[in-house]
Amino acid sequence: MDTSPAASGCPFRLNPTAPDIHGETALLRAQGPATKVELPGSVSAWEVTDPALIKQLLTDHRISKDARQHWPDYINGRIPSTWPLRLWVDVYNALTSYGEEHIRLRRLIAKAFTTRRIRALGPQIKDIAHHLLDQLQATTEPGETVDLRATFAWILPLTVVNLLLGVPERLHPAFRKAIGGIFATDQTPQEAEANNRELYQLLTDLVAAKRRAPGDDVTSALIAAHDDETNSGLTEQELLDSILLLIGAGHETTVNLLDHAIVNLSTHPQQLVLLRSGRVPWADAVEETLRHQPPVATIIMRFPTEDLHDEPSGITFRQGEPIVISYAAVGRDPHLHGDNADHFDITRPSRRDHLSFGFGPHYCLGAELARLEAEIALRALFHRFPDLTLAVSKSDLRPLESFISNGHQQLPIVLHSGTAKAA
Repeated sequence: MDTSPAASGCPFRLNPTAPDIHGETALLRAQGPATKVELPGSVSAWEVTDPALIKQLLTDHRISKDARQHWPDYINGRIPSTWPLRLWVDVYNALTSYGEEHIRLRRLIAKAFTTRRIRALGPQIKDIAHHLLDQLQATTEPGETVDLRATFAWILPLTVVNLLLGVPERLHPAFRKAIGGIFATDQTPQEAEANNRELYQLLTDLVAAKRRAPGDDVTSALIAAHDDETNSGLTEQELLDSILLLIGAGHETTVNLLDHAIVNLSTHPQQLVLLRSGRVPWADAVEETLRHQPPVATIIMRFPTEDLHDEPSGITFRQGEPIVISYAAVGRDPHLHGDNADHFDITRPSRRDHLSFGFGPHYCLGAELARLEAEIALRALFHRFPDLTLAVSKSDLRPLESFISNGHQQLPIVLHSGTAKAA
């Protein structure tokens, strides 16, 4: 299998194992604001890397995310049921809907992310973070290597989203495995199909459990919207897929955000000093991480509802041609961030000039929750273990085998000794 950043020729064949997301993105950027790429399964699409063009497309009402209405190859049966990425277009929720349907579905889940609800979660997030750090401190010997992605960065966001949704603890490990499978772009059709079956069985089990014992949580509220005979709120499929969206988006992005922040702060000790002294707020470290390492590197798919011509670039996006958006390209764009865009710098003036949570009508509803989780978790972690170090060189960290999800397979860290527990 080709492990170079990107295969030459047109369309560029995206490497499904994604050994070097930023190297591949740089090659794509050199081709122009957008270029044709080949996704797994020989599906052709435009990949857009220019920040201005991305913003234009993300806010244009003539761009749809609904394959059922606007992707001819999907409508006409030319996309096989075994296509490894098919779940990304099969689901029907706020992520894949268009127009009035998008407004309807987004409004229903937006109630999960009100300012009041997010602020109320703050103390609970802090308790979760300190509980995990207590466990690490109690079970780890000084100098011992631990996988901080598995033991901290993964568990904290999953616990928070499960708290928000009311997911029973017995389902946590299974959801953890199945959600990870959604973002893998190197799966065989058989592996993807098996993972999808497992995922929907878990969603069905969750809904059944909450119908038997509803609570003050988002899943119960969505079920009520579905079950209310006077309310045309949600079909059963929309109910399952909306819960899937909240679990997937509410978990994976924050895991990768914490993962990359820990790597960069542990390898930039002078910047960590600025944060721990209070001279730079932790929010700046979060924003620079989002710019430097977007948790979602590439997002699929969008479709023009009519031919769209971009005058500056001379590119015409034909009706129904798939479009994928490179958030990774925006974060490293030299016109936005200078010639040192590849460098991590929490004092960078352009640290907030990223699109890591999207832009326009599909902007991530959970963005502020992810930011809050990251600030609380990073402050607590580096207060407890200020001298933590990578157990391997940064270049030896193995990336996830996904051009969608941008993180590491493991995060081997030496914690050294902890300090006071309060933070």
